Amino acid sequence: MHADQVDVAVDVVAALVAEQFPRWRGLPVRPLPSTGTVNALFRLGPEVVLRFPLQPSASPEMRDELRQEQEHARMLAAHLPVAVPGPLGLGEPGDGYPGSWAAYRFIPGESAEQGRVGDLDGFARDLAGVVTALRAIDTDGRVWSGWGRGGPLADQDAGVRAALAASGALTDTAALGAVWDRCRHARRDDPADTWIHADLMPGNLLVRDGRLAAVIDLGTLCVGDPAVDLMPAWNLFDAGSRETYRRALDVDDATWERGRGWALMQAIKALPYYVETNPVMADTARRTLRAVLD
Repeated sequence: MHADQVDVAVDVVAALVAEQFPRWRGLPVRPLPSTGTVNALFRLGPEVVLRFPLQPSASPEMRDELRQEQEHARMLAAHLPVAVPGPLGLGEPGDGYPGSWAAYRFIPGESAEQGRVGDLDGFARDLAGVVTALRAIDTDGRVWSGWGRGGPLADQDAGVRAALAASGALTDTAALGAVWDRCRHARRDDPADTWIHADLMPGNLLVRDGRLAAVIDLGTLCVGDPAVDLMPAWNLFDAGSRETYRRALDVDDATWERGRGWALMQAIKALPYYVETNPVMADTARRTLRAVLD
């Protein structure tokens, strides 16, 4: 999927675990199928999942990112009504893998792809409860850092324009451009930033028995515009459950349009990038773009 992506071999993972986490030496290692774009996942025994970045780095910045993600997981566990990954440790670069990596408790469930959610309206209310709890966490005066999602939507204009230009054969770019122009100008009357997950994609929501069981992949968690976490309204829900999600979060028109804009931004950038390498991500992008045009 990425020009600098590495393949992570099971025997390399087993050797790194044996060297760095002796208490887990001998536990079986097997790859976990995933449509994610950031990490290769491995099941270690019955209770551990290992996350190896596909674009590894031994830099202090990468280790700090992984450490911060684990700190965020500990914080969220005390506040959210569903499970989040439980951190178990950080791994170091070693033979066969040139970067830092992470270990978490395994959470059973399936990603919230089409057909796996039994009751979309109930799922929308459950997810709205998670977002409400997330927004209620004290930011201690933090504001958007200037990096990643969560700042002014208009700052994304150049990237969206480039992605639209690359997608003329893939989707209705003229109609999407008109929607984008409307969304990027949507006002923000309440400037207060809140905690946001910032990547509430179907693959980051775990389903068990048809209901929301966990929210995973906390690498994008930050303080920013709460409209970012409205993206599931378009990347997951149908028209009816979309309205259920909106009502449960009590969203005004301008915030709703910014949320539509964030969903459009994510999807139009993903579509040309993953159209040949990740069919599930590309299909989610197409579905999202159809929804933002409704």
